[in-house]
Amino acid sequence: MKAFYNLTREQIFDELKTTEKGITEQEAKNRLEQYGYNEFREKKGKTTLQKFLDQFKDFLVIILIVAAIISGLVGEVADTVIILLVVILNAILGVIQENKAEESLNALKKMAAPLAHVIRDGKSKEIPARELVIGDIVVLEAGKYVPADLRLIETSNLKIEEAALTGESVPVDKNSDLLEENNIPIGDRKNMAFMSSMVTYGRGIGVVVQTGMNTEIGKIADMISKVEEEKTPLQEKLEEAGKWMGISALVICGLMFGIGVFEGREVLNMFMTSVSLAVAAIPEGLPAVVTIVLAVGVQKMIKKNAIVRKLPAVETLGCATVICSDKTGTLTQNKMTVKKIYTSNGFADDIVDAKKLFHIANLCNDTKVVEEKGKIKLLGDPTETALIDYSLNVSIDKRELDKIFERIDEIPFDSDRKLMTTFNKAEDKIEVNVKGAPDVLLSKCSYILEGDKIREINEDDIKRIKLANEEMAKEALRVLAFAFKTVDKINKDDAEKNLVFVGLVGMIDPPREEAKEAVKKCKTAGIKPVMITGDHKITAVAIAKELGILKEENEAITGAELENISQEELIEKVKNYSVYARVSPEHKVRIVEAWKANGQIVAMTGDGVNDAPALKKSNIGVAMGITGTDVSKEAADLILTDDNFATIVSAVEEGRTIYSNIRKSISFLLSCNIGEILTLFIATLFNWAEPLLPIHILWVNLVTDTFPALALGMELPENNVMQEPPRDPNEGFFSRGLGFRIILQGIFIGAATLFAFKYGERYSEEVARTMAFYTLSLSQLVHAFNVRYYNRSVIFNGMFSNKYLNYGVLVSLLIQMVVFITPLTRRIFKIELLNIEQIVVVAICSISILIAVEIAKLFRKKA
Repeated sequence: MKAFYNLTREQIFDELKTTEKGITEQEAKNRLEQYGYNEFREKKGKTTLQKFLDQFKDFLVIILIVAAIISGLVGEVADTVIILLVVILNAILGVIQENKAEESLNALKKMAAPLAHVIRDGKSKEIPARELVIGDIVVLEAGKYVPADLRLIETSNLKIEEAALTGESVPVDKNSDLLEENNIPIGDRKNMAFMSSMVTYGRGIGVVVQTGMNTEIGKIADMISKVEEEKTPLQEKLEEAGKWMGISALVICGLMFGIGVFEGREVLNMFMTSVSLAVAAIPEGLPAVVTIVLAVGVQKMIKKNAIVRKLPAVETLGCATVICSDKTGTLTQNKMTVKKIYTSNGFADDIVDAKKLFHIANLCNDTKVVEEKGKIKLLGDPTETALIDYSLNVSIDKRELDKIFERIDEIPFDSDRKLMTTFNKAEDKIEVNVKGAPDVLLSKCSYILEGDKIREINEDDIKRIKLANEEMAKEALRVLAFAFKTVDKINKDDAEKNLVFVGLVGMIDPPREEAKEAVKKCKTAGIKPVMITGDHKITAVAIAKELGILKEENEAITGAELENISQEELIEKVKNYSVYARVSPEHKVRIVEAWKANGQIVAMTGDGVNDAPALKKSNIGVAMGITGTDVSKEAADLILTDDNFATIVSAVEEGRTIYSNIRKSISFLLSCNIGEILTLFIATLFNWAEPLLPIHILWVNLVTDTFPALALGMELPENNVMQEPPRDPNEGFFSRGLGFRIILQGIFIGAATLFAFKYGERYSEEVARTMAFYTLSLSQLVHAFNVRYYNRSVIFNGMFSNKYLNYGVLVSLLIQMVVFITPLTRRIFKIELLNIEQIVVVAICSISILIAVEIAKLFRKKA
């Protein structure tokens, strides 16, 4: 069967078994039972309990729970309680952030018209839109939503706003003409009206051809429901790190237990030591630190006009390599604006040269000018409101002109004539004011206005006007022509003949000024910006060139051309294209998938219903908060509250900084834990006394480590953060030498701790353990400053410039001092007071980690 736009009125009636009088009420009931309600099927969401349980699927969290259970079994109840509290707190934080349930389908449902004006049994009536069925005859009027997909059978100056569905920046002229071609893009189906689009002008009648999930917007809803949630790069890297740490901990614990038993140590005692080593190997505070660092990043983003719906999403944008952006309202202002004016004297720079032109533009115009709370608001077609907006800015007020030159009759705009004509009183005469398509209107002009005089138009005039029109068209401007004449009485048959040509006006939805700078910064940061729009290619290319998104026209491709390319071919060629014009929702998803198949991290910005599937499919969806539909907001990970493309640059910078800071926090925690592991492992290997007790390890991990780790997450962006290319999305979390540095730094910490322990053994085992405990904790506090910079010296680059780290280290130091000087805590921790000599040794051992790492950085820089 042909598509509905290929069928004639009679074929439609025959196919759907209906007439111009509509179906009967009984038939409507039968069809409602057969096809179901005109609404969307909802995807069942997870319960809060299911979301809470999902938080415990992480490998690292599972290892922590096992460690807590084992600690409890061997009598270390305090360890069990503390570990479980950390795990549960992390789960609660995750649920709170993720608890905004999937509401895309609900948002789509809200967009549907609540009531529909139908004809049934030959009678006109209003019914709930959800009760519409295939074959119903629907009446469309200005200001109403289209309640289902319709094949139009009658139209009268009908214009429909389809920007949310197709990306078209201006309302589309509709008609009931038969379309002969096949596979016509949605935006070009002029005899169709689609569910959830808005009627902005005129009137129409259509036959319902699809309802609910079978409508074009319903297909989008279905696509959204089928898109599976994907893990962010950060989640994947942390999961990878968690598995690495967990498996390493189990291997080391097993090895240590085996060595101890082989040496003849008591099995239970050796098991206790192995459990304490497991506690040392796993950074209990890591999940909480990562969650809190991300949460702080989210708060920063809110101050920068971006709302993050899911915690890890803020980091993902930081590693984006491609940003696929909708044009209308995202890169542009979503507001038609007058850009060029042409009169017989050429392109005009001053309104004085075009006063008569805007006199006509105001009178031959249906825009309503209203004042609300001291502010002027324009209601009407975007092209017409652009003319009035420009006029008001140059002190021409339509309201005043309408009073003086009262409209007494009109010939409304017609898509066949491509003209609009009004008849206005002008003292004892009648002024005929006409606007329309330049080629059509020019053919009806016999005269031209030159200055204040009217003369006959000649071939040179026509040639110059056509050249001006072509010049503006090449710049993707929407061009309107204006003409007039004065008559004694109204004669509509002759009204649009022998007109006086006055001029041309070129309009466009202009790019945001901030977007130009944002595109430039994206390119500097190694991110490829891609424009995806439902607008025509010539418009898209012009805007993209002005923004700096593309240089050559062959970097642009249309949806129709995309249809002839297989997905395999698109994957191969996707890097060649920077602009996609006249695309459908399916195309957007294909584009995102092609980039992802090339190993890229894709961000997709958008505001319309048509953007939702691609927002879901991309690594991170970015929706517009002001002009964005509820659907796009619910499908997105990030919402820009100012609809400003430039805000994305701030988000990228924040995301990169957050990832870098999380690496610093994890680097700090793991190197400290490796120091603990080496201290215990070597002592066991050489059959020494225990240098650290389980309570010492847990205390250091959860108290001494936590504050500095959190403070490292507050580091400000480094100066070159937006001059570097995005990191390779496939690189491991410990790449670029991080894993080696962590191990090396852990060795330094472990060596310093063991040195202090062996030094203290000259006095007693208790003193040795005390020196080891304080060397371990203090060296870790000093080490926190090391990890602020990977390659730069911290001593010569503002060592104390992170006030949060200063406070964090100070608080940890004070807590350790309280433990040291308070008799009760000394008994609990089984430590002794140290003399001055022992304190000096502890201080030297603790500071040695800073010196060792600074020397390592120096050698690395020279290498």
